[in-house]
Amino acid sequence: MKRFILEPSFLELFPDSRIGVLVCKDIDNHIKEEERYAPWLRECEKQSAVYTANPEFTENEVVRSWRDAFYRFKTKKGARCSIEALLKRVSKGGEIGCINPLVDIYNGISLKYGLPVGGEDIDKFEGDVRLTLADGGEPFVTYGSDKDEPALPGEVIYKDDAGAICRCWNWRESVRTMLTEDVTNAIMVLETSRGEFADRLDGALKELAEKIETELGGSVRIEIADKAHPEIELI
Repeated sequence: MKRFILEPSFLELFPDSRIGVLVCKDIDNHIKEEERYAPWLRECEKQSAVYTANPEFTENEVVRSWRDAFYRFKTKKGARCSIEALLKRVSKGGEIGCINPLVDIYNGISLKYGLPVGGEDIDKFEGDVRLTLADGGEPFVTYGSDKDEPALPGEVIYKDDAGAICRCWNWRESVRTMLTEDVTNAIMVLETSRGEFADRLDGALKELAEKIETELGGSVRIEIADKAHPEIELI
């Protein structure tokens, strides 16, 4: 059995955090039509404009909320929350490219609801996956690199028994567990740092679950991890 765990060190720092989790089993993530989700992404990009209405980008509520969260733990210089990176690109007129069905779908949901969304291949985990503060030195190699960039002591990370899975909470993910076309069992994670945006979190979880089941088949189970329920069974 593999579990998703919010560890005490993380909960001490973010006691009001609320983490939405989707456990996706037996999905088919192989591309059936190139650029299938490009129209979906373009529509979600338009909807994301409500989160960047303030011309002072860092003063928009979503961006400010995550900037404040990142100030509370050790981060790699220049690291930013994934939703900030998406919103910044779109607000400057850029587009989010297609990668594979599951990634395209969750990027759209992230933009539409103004929440960080990520995903990993459950079958690539070694032991449980834990959201925690790093001891320091947990190995980490990200996409497009062959260089090990270990986690810093006190950095918020997702990790398993083999090392860091995602650094600086939701900044960069490890190539070791990333979602590829061949994934069949995946975990999707939607994050809030103080339990804020709860209504959007619930809506995003529901829409993402429905879209994955409709588009990729399999089954999707919705869970919430928080201080009262810090552990979720995966597979």
